[in-house]
Amino acid sequence: MSKQKEVDRRDFLQKTAAAALGAGSAMYAADTTAQPKGERPAIAGDVTVLNPQNRVPMSFIIDDSTCLVNMAHFGIPHFATAWPDRYKQDWRSLPREIPDSFVRKFGQWCREHGVKGKYSIVPYPACVGWLDRCLPGWSQKELDDSLKLVRDLLLDDWDIHPEMISHTWVINTKTGRPYPEQTGYYIENAGWSQDKSADELTDYMAYALRILKNVGLPCEGITTPGGFGSQNRPNLAKATLESCRDVFDAEIPHYFRDLFTDERSVAPLVQYASGLDGDNPKCVVSIIGCTGDWFGGWDGLNAGSVDRFIAEDLKSGRLPQVIDKGEPAILVCHWPGIYYNGEEIGFNIFKEVVRRTTARYDNLIWMKNSEIARYWAARELTRIEKQGRRITFNAPFATTRFTVRTQARPTASPRLTVGAERVELRRVTAPLQIESQSWHADGAEITVCFDLPKGKSTVEL
Repeated sequence: MSKQKEVDRRDFLQKTAAAALGAGSAMYAADTTAQPKGERPAIAGDVTVLNPQNRVPMSFIIDDSTCLVNMAHFGIPHFATAWPDRYKQDWRSLPREIPDSFVRKFGQWCREHGVKGKYSIVPYPACVGWLDRCLPGWSQKELDDSLKLVRDLLLDDWDIHPEMISHTWVINTKTGRPYPEQTGYYIENAGWSQDKSADELTDYMAYALRILKNVGLPCEGITTPGGFGSQNRPNLAKATLESCRDVFDAEIPHYFRDLFTDERSVAPLVQYASGLDGDNPKCVVSIIGCTGDWFGGWDGLNAGSVDRFIAEDLKSGRLPQVIDKGEPAILVCHWPGIYYNGEEIGFNIFKEVVRRTTARYDNLIWMKNSEIARYWAARELTRIEKQGRRITFNAPFATTRFTVRTQARPTASPRLTVGAERVELRRVTAPLQIESQSWHADGAEITVCFDLPKGKSTVEL
């Protein structure tokens, strides 16, 4: 297949939004599990690591967002230049701006309802302007106020990711200008990234990360625009690991590249783990979405459906399929479709999805992508040994709400020891009451939840 014909995420999502849920659509058919996992420690056979607080994580991934710029309005002409036979939308009729008033409205509603996730900030959106310099079409005060809003309102509940540099034309990092060839190969969503080394991709990602660092937006991860790196996954993962550690000293870098809407697992993939017993453990985590954009489409022109996520009967739809398996339910959308040209159709769909999901389930926990990545890294990379009634944990990475279950009848309250410090654990009477520093007994099984520290800790049953 030619480089210019590779499918980007936008086209994929637009097509799958019209397909039946059971059709087995997925981001790409590649086997993402084939990438090297790296080191793995031993885990005692009768100790099971559960989800945090024994709940199902949920998260909301927002793509194509940035400050002020409506990526659909400014991006469609670039895509149409690269692929003249496609992208026939009347982009001039789309608003040029997604206003901060909507960002504030959305962010405040999500905070009130406990929603967390990932929010992209494209650093050089559709080549309109640099967020760390100026944004032609807006005053410097408007740009500064928009960045301040993101810092003040979103950072507590949302990871910030660059979505590469421009999300349209590939940028020459030596000149800061797009390559002169205006073909599909030089669109970030498509061919250029497929034949680059890990070092070359690291340079490209670091360039994007540094722009966000310049404006005070911390990043532990990266989002790929469209098909970026879809045929170059090992180098993509390595470059994420190196660039996020280099620019932000991120302990556990993560990235969003894939979503699956078929029977495949959507559990995060912990990759390239190394140095677990040393002073500098490493890994990178692939976060996997479980839905298509069934909100408002990437261009804000294709209204979605609540029922595809969770039906009115609260039993069918994609989210029950995932939640009932206990895997993270990570929804995926695009910011222009949430705004939907001021009609907020995507936002209203999301609000109803949250209402229905909350009505159906009482065992959910909203988490940022970085929190999910950290928990999965600790889950898979902590060495767990059990001798008699003592469980020993050797963790390369700390995490909160670490939850384990083992076979043992309680004879006394379990005792947690971190270093030389004894930590009291509180007994709860119902499984869903469990939280950090607590435990629950159910017949011959004990569940313990605690904040796992880096290094050694023990639980005596």
